[in-house]
Amino acid sequence: MTSIRTKFIGLTAGAAALAFSGQAFALDEISFGTNWLAQAEHGGFYQAVVDGTYEKHGLKVTIVQGGPQAANRQLMLAGKTTFNMAGNMVETFSAAAEEIPLVEVAAIFQKDPQVIIAHPDVDTFADLAKLDTLLLSKDGYASYFQWMKSAFPGFRDEQFKPYTFNPAPFLADPKSAQQGYITSEPFEIAKQADFKPKLFLLADEGFSTYGTLIEGTQEFVAANPDITQRFVDASIIGWNNYLYGDNKAANDLIKKENPEITDEQIAYSIATMKEYGLVDSGDTLEKGIGCMTDARVKDFQEKMVKAGVIKADLDLSKFYTTQFVCKKVGMDLKK
Repeated sequence: MTSIRTKFIGLTAGAAALAFSGQAFALDEISFGTNWLAQAEHGGFYQAVVDGTYEKHGLKVTIVQGGPQAANRQLMLAGKTTFNMAGNMVETFSAAAEEIPLVEVAAIFQKDPQVIIAHPDVDTFADLAKLDTLLLSKDGYASYFQWMKSAFPGFRDEQFKPYTFNPAPFLADPKSAQQGYITSEPFEIAKQADFKPKLFLLADEGFSTYGTLIEGTQEFVAANPDITQRFVDASIIGWNNYLYGDNKAANDLIKKENPEITDEQIAYSIATMKEYGLVDSGDTLEKGIGCMTDARVKDFQEKMVKAGVIKADLDLSKFYTTQFVCKKVGMDLKK
């Protein structure tokens, strides 16, 4: 005769199995704001939506596109979204300096995609200092150009001219170079120019910031470490599946959300992310996509101090954490 205790244990086990397999309990609903319109550079997040990875981790995730007029970080700080995408750690340093209460919990890009695009006769990164003109955004001038001046002799303020996000001035002037993202601007320039441009990825020259970081508010992450961990893990799995598996459904969703993007642009961006190791390189090869280390953050912080971008006494201890990453999540999917 089966005991009451045995029956209870059996019912409990059955309920647990139902909860995990049939999702008897409601999913935790969260939202994630990106830093631009839907594109391949956000592909892993869309992958985790369409292939059910977020649901398997007990989450219902809504992706909120960024764009020219978007203010997704402000939406997160106001409690309108749950997590946000930061472009690189210069933004983190600015938040720390202004005591904006956010925290970075994962770094999807091990390399910032910022690139300097030059004409074919420019042989080395140092040769860029010999050019008359560098077309840069205001933010670029205030951040990585200051690093360029501190790390390489010859760069000078007189080279700077505002970049208007139009390649025509660069194409017309062989003594110029311009900024861009290696996954996008070179693709457009190659279609317009009668030459193959030289590309200098700042990350490969020593600009060691992380990119495409997942951030939340300090209050939410501290109060909800389980949700944060599940979102980070599922996003990492999504990125592994997007880069190394079948990404057609994710790309279809990207095109639905951003009708102006083309299959050709998506294919170029994915190939470039792989070629340059933007997502999967360095520490991620042993510890998994999304990894951040204290040593890497300290290295970039010291470079920004030397360049005069941030103050030496900036305390970052509350503004990033490594507790959710470097756990080898999703590495088996690369096979």
